[in-house]
Amino acid sequence: MIDALFGSKTRVKLLHLFLNNQGKSFYVREITRKIDEQINSVRRELSNMLEVGIITCDSADNKLYYQVNQRYEFFLPLKAIFSDTADDIVLAAHISENGLVGEYAHIMNDIAGLRLAIFSGVLVRGSTTSVDVVLVGNITPAKVKTLIKTIEKNEGREINYSILSYDDFHYRLGIRDRFITEIMNGKHEVIIDKDNVLNSIKENEK
Repeated sequence: MIDALFGSKTRVKLLHLFLNNQGKSFYVREITRKIDEQINSVRRELSNMLEVGIITCDSADNKLYYQVNQRYEFFLPLKAIFSDTADDIVLAAHISENGLVGEYAHIMNDIAGLRLAIFSGVLVRGSTTSVDVVLVGNITPAKVKTLIKTIEKNEGREINYSILSYDDFHYRLGIRDRFITEIMNGKHEVIIDKDNVLNSIKENEK
């Protein structure tokens, strides 16, 4: 049944391999051994999946390595279909729709020195930025790791984040730095703004 839905047995096996090994990469002959399919069939399906965007490819040691693209638009629903364990099954629900913002904000409030937190990327529907969390302030790395691990567990994928000092953020904001401008001009959610910096800027721009 599922083979017919996804077009080929090889493709289904590949999806199962990649979606149960997120963060791991495999080269072609390794893949053929793991899924027990002919190399030509594997190469053809890998090419199709690359074109769609569900996997990515990098070269190392004269080999091409493939892994699942966790930023693919339909990564979460596909993971829900192909996951081996119930613990890994995740709903393709947007963060602001599943009640987790309050949990994240609560954890953030315990991070000493954090003054501003912005969500974008895979955490905000419609955002196309490569960074998912921007944290501003004089922050303890251990606290940040706890926060990111919590988000990754709830979201079922890796999260890209950036930490900036308050002065660095203000400087980048003032010179319209490309990194900050891309986030602020795109879809984003301000989770914490203790100094009301972004709201003040919006008021001045009106």
